[in-house]
Amino acid sequence: MPQTRTEMPPSSSQTRLPSHLRRALWRMLPLIGALHAYIGWRLLPPLDLGPAGLALAIGGLVLSTGLMPLGLLGRFLVTNQALADRLSWLGSLAMGWLSSVLVLTVLRDVALLIADAPSLAEPSALAVLGLASLFTVVGYFNARRLAGIVRVDIPLADLPPELAGFTIVQLSDIHVGPTIKRDYVQAIVNRVNELDADLVAITGDVVDGSVDQLRAHTAPLGGLLSRHGSYFVTGNHEYYSGAAPWMREFERIGLRGLHNRHVVIHHRGGRFVLAGVTDYSAGAFDAAHASDPHAALAGSPADLPRILLAHQPRSAPAADAAGFHLQLSGHTHGGQFWPWNFFVPLQQPFTAGLHRHGGLQVYTSRGTGYWGPPKRFGAPSEITVLRLVAA
Repeated sequence: MPQTRTEMPPSSSQTRLPSHLRRALWRMLPLIGALHAYIGWRLLPPLDLGPAGLALAIGGLVLSTGLMPLGLLGRFLVTNQALADRLSWLGSLAMGWLSSVLVLTVLRDVALLIADAPSLAEPSALAVLGLASLFTVVGYFNARRLAGIVRVDIPLADLPPELAGFTIVQLSDIHVGPTIKRDYVQAIVNRVNELDADLVAITGDVVDGSVDQLRAHTAPLGGLLSRHGSYFVTGNHEYYSGAAPWMREFERIGLRGLHNRHVVIHHRGGRFVLAGVTDYSAGAFDAAHASDPHAALAGSPADLPRILLAHQPRSAPAADAAGFHLQLSGHTHGGQFWPWNFFVPLQQPFTAGLHRHGGLQVYTSRGTGYWGPPKRFGAPSEITVLRLVAA
């Protein structure tokens, strides 16, 4: 593949904030401040905290306003990697908690408007803070524990008998970065290696950071075991983090990239085409990397089952048009935590699970890690075991 122009610095030693992120930060801070102000305006007066309590609460909101951007940008703003990771932890936790407080505050305001019951102002404010804290604590433990095994049978028409029962273990959206490190990745690899898989498919968003920063933490992925090897495609976060260096690094540790190309898998006398495409948005980073399911299938044998690895579910129309039978995707995290699962359909055709688009079946993983806030609520992470069966 050609060298990819990256939007993110390739080295941890380069901590100057890129210009596009600097502009995003200046746009982000007023919005974050306004959301904190709204929460303070709606929740603090009914609580009658007294002067000292009120000052402490306002100080906490101001601190949270400053911490939240660090959850995403800490590695650019702080030279010391360990300190940057700690600030990212704090910022990510603040982001997760504020997200729940904000949604619950809006719902509280709507309920109070409908009920027209001023006496409920104080208890409902307490309920918002209590529920948001509960969601954040439970969500933290859900996110940090090892992803569960989800087993799904995939019925394929005209599946050769030799391929019946073939298992593909899908990993997606691990997001190795400030809060997901080597031990977390090693635990995933250990669990996969217990599954006796025929093939491992990694459908993008493995990393959030440069090769220099995260090489040691992604290294365990080279220890994935299966009969036919491990294959990967890029997600949008690989392009944020430097796609070309990561493609080389993943190949170096033994993963096989399928970027607008295919391989033919031979298994017990049966065959199928396994193809992959670059991320749906890759063309915005480098035109030569534009996602192309037709190119991925070019030159492949006819009349074989055709399986595509594509990070985003919205690759489905092009994959269906190209003649694929099954697409494996991720990207959505299943919404990751309530209520964002309701917003995924604004961008993607599928949120999680097995669906159909025309003649194409699409399985969308909820992801094996998490992004941003270490929080999963109502959308558990998964290591997916996909078993091919005759339709």
